[in-house]
Amino acid sequence: MRTGLTISILILLFSCNNNSNKSIQLSQQTNIDIGNKFINAFYSFNKDSLQTILNDAKESQPEILYYQKWAECANYKIVSRAKYVEKNDSTIIFPITVEDDLMAALKIDFNVTDSFHISIKNGIIRSVKTSSNDINTYYQAKDWVNKNRPELVEKPCEGIWEGGPTPCECVLGMIKGFTEFTNDKNLTQNLTQTSRRN
Repeated sequence: MRTGLTISILILLFSCNNNSNKSIQLSQQTNIDIGNKFINAFYSFNKDSLQTILNDAKESQPEILYYQKWAECANYKIVSRAKYVEKNDSTIIFPITVEDDLMAALKIDFNVTDSFHISIKNGIIRSVKTSSNDINTYYQAKDWVNKNRPELVEKPCEGIWEGGPTPCECVLGMIKGFTEFTNDKNLTQNLTQTSRRN
């Protein structure tokens, strides 16, 4: 009887100690650690991992989960991870420079930097917003596609950045449109040069 009681006490003590260690580990996590976990989850292209880390950032989920699939289908590859910027005691900015199929379609030697603005309170991510340094040619190409090849993006891009159902189809349509924009631009330039020579 005493042996059984002793074992039960030891198990209880071990359990309490284990839970205590877990709490210490969680409390020792800095906002930088948590932010880096988010970046790793995003670029793992594993939706479940990202959704788990965004569990308490419900309002950010539609945009960020959509963007993750968009990035996966556009073959985003990290070129560099610049040093984070602590905007204040709860918001950290993580700049990530990537190469992707959108810039490749535009035949531009430029890598976009996406910045993730991560708000963290009490060790939990509360919101994530994004910004990027897209160049003018990117916006010109988007406008051209919307005007000249709307069928590539209208249906596929419904609900873009708001949790729409087809982020992959959307970005693939955009890439196809960007390729056509580049070809059209090159053709126009060639015709102009030929005309000037004549």
